[in-house]
Amino acid sequence: MQIFLDTANIDQIRQAAKLGVISGVTTNPTLVSNEKTSDYETVTRTICSIIPGSVSVEVLAEDSDSMIKEARVKASWAPNVTIKIPATADGLQAISALSKENIAVNMTLCFSLNQALLGALAGAAYVSPFVGRLDDAGHDGMQLVSDIVGVFKYYDFPTRVIAASIRHPQHCLAAAEAGADIATVPYSVLMQMIRHPLTDIGVARFLADWRRVSQ
Repeated sequence: MQIFLDTANIDQIRQAAKLGVISGVTTNPTLVSNEKTSDYETVTRTICSIIPGSVSVEVLAEDSDSMIKEARVKASWAPNVTIKIPATADGLQAISALSKENIAVNMTLCFSLNQALLGALAGAAYVSPFVGRLDDAGHDGMQLVSDIVGVFKYYDFPTRVIAASIRHPQHCLAAAEAGADIATVPYSVLMQMIRHPLTDIGVARFLADWRRVSQ
């Protein structure tokens, strides 16, 4: 399973890239606005210069024709841009059209197996079930990931599954166990995945032992 970073914070992306474990980035308008900017293009171009893998960039339009036009512009920002399109009727029309133009699409805001299936049939390169938001609503978000993975494997769909709306490291583990192709995680979750108190204790003990013999 690959790990994507779910952020538009350039400093976080640079730091994560140094670890050598990040294969892509997912953004959305909220994440960009959190960085106190409305310049989505500059943010995207900068991220794409740091991360060579897929960088998801979301459209703001709601009707299919406007989505398609906006997607074409945003796809021109960098060769590794993936366009995020919501799982709506207009979104499916846009996904179908864009996939025929070889523009990679990540169908976002996916909350059901039906939506994921339709996204794959429309030609989406990725579908993103939102695990955390489903859990918040009293559903089993990770079960949806598992169901989508199973159906896609059974029918040999090339569409890849991104476990999104990851809230904690256990979500990431569960996504791997469910067979997700990718988990996109906030920077804070990535840092939590690295840390373990026994590792910290072990490092401190080794250093203390070495200081005793080297004095």
